[in-house]
Amino acid sequence: MTEHISTPFTAESTAAQVVAGIDLTGRRAVVTGGASGIGVETARALAGAGADVTLAVRDIAAGQRAAAEITADTGNGRVVVAPLDLTDRASVAAFTANWDGPLHVLVNNAGVMATPHTRTADGWELQFATNHLGHFALTRGLHRALASEGARVVSVSSSAHLWSPVLFEDVHFTERPYDPWLAYSQSKTANVLFAVEATRRWEADGITVNSLMPGAIETNLQRHLAEEELRQLRSVLEARGMRWKTPQQGAATSVLVATSPLLEGVGGRYFEDCAEALPHQPGTSRGVAAHALDPETAARLWEVSEKILAG
Repeated sequence: MTEHISTPFTAESTAAQVVAGIDLTGRRAVVTGGASGIGVETARALAGAGADVTLAVRDIAAGQRAAAEITADTGNGRVVVAPLDLTDRASVAAFTANWDGPLHVLVNNAGVMATPHTRTADGWELQFATNHLGHFALTRGLHRALASEGARVVSVSSSAHLWSPVLFEDVHFTERPYDPWLAYSQSKTANVLFAVEATRRWEADGITVNSLMPGAIETNLQRHLAEEELRQLRSVLEARGMRWKTPQQGAATSVLVATSPLLEGVGGRYFEDCAEALPHQPGTSRGVAAHALDPETAARLWEVSEKILAG
């Protein structure tokens, strides 16, 4: 393990500031959920640096609007849209089958939060299926494209991972009462564990995977929360010292992980506010939980996820 990684950037830095001076011409990037929120700002920054960017989205019309806006802003006409529904195995398989050539950056950004109790067509709990299993299948399906030229995978997690490990005995809430926040939390822990095990398995292929907490940003991610719930969430986070960010600031850590020369060859780490996170300190919403970086748990999650997808 190399030393703790810090950068010149902070919680206030924007995605454009992080990528300034980096030339991504000839590099190809995919951003899931790239039509809104921090996804569109991540895509905008990558396109602004010259990358060919694919917005992988459920809503094609929204994706096309975002692509046109990014092209108008950056002058980069190499921003395209492709359909992807992370809860649909056939959709994920079609996306990976249709991908041709190398892939240098994959930003697993799309997600849902605190949804009502919902199951996918396969019977999987929606948040675990969307936030983890869909991205797990997507990244594995793109492995050959990524195993080329020092590819980076970005796994967008959350400080919510602090609230729950992955409960392997009942990941889909078939036995325990459904709790939307525990379901969200374990899916975000899974995002961190995925980065740990994927880096271990694929580092020799030139692939590194890191996870991150983008920060507290008001986007359509909170669309399932009632106004009172949103007020409570704001007060809890603020009491724990967390300041709200703009979407441009929220995308900064994703873009840092995707592009910074300071992270060359670095994988299996968790970042926040444009630096590697320290271990979690109780009573705060900062840092990374030990349960999310445990290599044995990460290996177990990989095997369990393979079994679920093969079922």
